[in-house]
Amino acid sequence: MITGDHIAIAREIADQVGLGTDIITAADFEGKSDSEAQKVVEKADGFAQVFPEHKYRIVELLQKKHIVGMTGDGVNDVPALKMADTGIAVAGATDAAKSAADIVFTISGLSVIINAIKESRKIFQRMKSYSIYRIAETIRVLFFIATTIIVFNFYPVTAIMIVLLALFNDAPIMAIAYDNVNYSQKPEKWNMHEVLIMATFLGIIGVISSFSIFYIGDRILHLSAGILQSFIFLKLAIAGHLTIFVAHNRGPFWSPPPGKLLFWSAVITKLLATLVVVYGLYGLYVSPIGWKLTGFVWGSTH
Repeated sequence: MITGDHIAIAREIADQVGLGTDIITAADFEGKSDSEAQKVVEKADGFAQVFPEHKYRIVELLQKKHIVGMTGDGVNDVPALKMADTGIAVAGATDAAKSAADIVFTISGLSVIINAIKESRKIFQRMKSYSIYRIAETIRVLFFIATTIIVFNFYPVTAIMIVLLALFNDAPIMAIAYDNVNYSQKPEKWNMHEVLIMATFLGIIGVISSFSIFYIGDRILHLSAGILQSFIFLKLAIAGHLTIFVAHNRGPFWSPPPGKLLFWSAVITKLLATLVVVYGLYGLYVSPIGWKLTGFVWGSTH
């Protein structure tokens, strides 16, 4: 707690709301070196009889070791609100405080902070899921297609099929924004090393799986070029949507379960891709493969 009120009032309020009562004044840390002042500020439960420059100084000292958030409502809070990592203007704050803050409350109470933190961490988890999926899918599809063309001199999918893959993937990708996720109990931060390792791992598994279905269709089933392309297209479409379910959570995909919008968008687009290859699109160079081969792809992919 940081207030300009008398120290006795500050201690009484702190006691009533359950804060510690080790309240100090600006005189206790003014004139000290940064390291000494930082220790004094970190140990204190609150500050009283301070001016705007003291609030700014307290935030600045705490930022040397911590991520600092601050709430305020008056003009005298503006410097500290701007300095804080997250400045929060409470309901009824002055226009100056609102303009300096990162977050502006429209209703009374501080419990909104908890909800804001939870929601922001959920958004971070969804962004992380999207990043892992997008990188893995790029590795899986592009590396497989490019290698097949270069090494085997065969186009595993047509240009129309690539367009259809992109369209079928768009709906589940957008639905990630509404996915069920567990928020972290600690502040989030990007760990690109973890993201790249997980995405690369999923992508490589996808490449191996794609080459396996290509080998089965070409060398074992001896499918014609058009049928083989539809065969591979269905594999890429189905496996891509399943990758979303794997990437959407850091633990088992059922904890928490995928959001309804994500689940049904993936299911519906997979069914559409299935119908496309079962019956074909002759005008768009998608050869029909029938239900038998379709069932084989579904079984081998799952």
